[in-house]
Amino acid sequence: MRLMIAGGGGFRVPLVYRALASGAFAGLVSELVLFDVDPARLRAINAVLHAMPESDGRPAGGPTAGPRSGVRPPAVRSTTSLPGALAGTDLVFAAIRPGGTAGRIHDERVAQDLGLLGQETTGAGGISYALRTIPEMLDLARQMREFCPDAWLINFTNPAGMVTEALLPVLGRKVIGICDSAGGLVHRAARAAGLPLPDGRLDGVGYFGLNHLGWLYRLESGSQDLLPGLLSDPAALSTFEEGRLFPQPFLKELGILPNEYLHYYYQRDSATAAMRAMAQTRGESIHHQQAELYPRLASAGPDAYTLWDAARRSREEGYLAEARTHGEQRDEDDLAGGGYERVALAVMRALAGAGEAQLILNTPNTLPSDPGGGAAPGSTTTEPAIPGLPADAVVEVPCTVTPDGALPLPQSAPGAEQLTLLRRVKEVERLTVRAATHGDRTAAVDALSRHPLVDSPVFGAKLLAGYERAFPALLELWRR
Repeated sequence: MRLMIAGGGGFRVPLVYRALASGAFAGLVSELVLFDVDPARLRAINAVLHAMPESDGRPAGGPTAGPRSGVRPPAVRSTTSLPGALAGTDLVFAAIRPGGTAGRIHDERVAQDLGLLGQETTGAGGISYALRTIPEMLDLARQMREFCPDAWLINFTNPAGMVTEALLPVLGRKVIGICDSAGGLVHRAARAAGLPLPDGRLDGVGYFGLNHLGWLYRLESGSQDLLPGLLSDPAALSTFEEGRLFPQPFLKELGILPNEYLHYYYQRDSATAAMRAMAQTRGESIHHQQAELYPRLASAGPDAYTLWDAARRSREEGYLAEARTHGEQRDEDDLAGGGYERVALAVMRALAGAGEAQLILNTPNTLPSDPGGGAAPGSTTTEPAIPGLPADAVVEVPCTVTPDGALPLPQSAPGAEQLTLLRRVKEVERLTVRAATHGDRTAAVDALSRHPLVDSPVFGAKLLAGYERAFPALLELWRR
């Protein structure tokens, strides 16, 4: 199988290669093509791959060296030509960031300067990020239709839910959105409750939401739901990230376990204040780290991997730092590198027919038809997986992945409070997709104004004006 990564100079690409070179995913990919618009970033990441030690799943000597295990790591090719990268490709991973880390600084700062929450994917910053990312991803999807029409696109370009929804008219079910946040929550909570889940299985798990906005509401073992006991156990909650983010009495009363990004909704004022009190934004920290790191990687020779891995750990330690106001440290599970590469490769393996997998993914909210009732495999009904949300909306739910794609599993109806928030944010997402797809400036203002973390037409207009100053290309988008 030939895999292409759009955004091949990205910081996390070595995690994908490491997973492909050993363990459960070894031998799945014969050729890995790294595409990026920045040749300097490609040189840096190639240096990391060549310096990756044998203990990390590949032989020393680079991606073309022969393995001792008998399973050859994928050959690696880098290019700045998108048509050349796509031709003959079976599957595409997309992890691009138009505007780079410098753009992330603007996403966060424009909102913060108005006294609002400034976060990369949540609230105003996420809308800004989507407005400049969706047009680029639509171009990628259209070129896939031309150069590799049978290929699947696994999208982890953020904001993953909005981007995936924007691509559906071009790629249909051939696009699947992934994020490791929800799956990580489920596995950490299950472990804390004494029910470790095997990889690729979600039996007894109930989860509903949108990307970066969801809740674990059921965790069954046999016929017993272990979640109420977990939410009533402060000691167990203190053993994992999400359990520490929210006050235990609040979780017990809520009765469900929120995704970590709901910290920005449930504790908006304290999160905003903590961000404003930090010496630099998360985007500024990452931008300065990468601006210093990438040139060093390209010339570091055998030390490139060590430099990269130290930077990875530092980056993971700073994740959601604004929520840890008492010096709390992330544990080894929290520092495991995110895990998105394992989710993506599990999807790829299932699509290739190597056995189905159950994963929490971003996919249309439409249940598959019952093949036993005479429906064709992979066909869908009009019944929603999450009751109360549109059947054609992209949601984040447990899915079974087969060669036919990601097939959502039915979930219970959200409570009134959760459903109200989900509907409001989905409306914002759809306004954002309309703005980015059709160049509709009014829709962009409406999206910013309607978001629960803004909730003001005055601030909506000010935000868009600020983002237009930061990203002049938006003015061109409105003229299309």
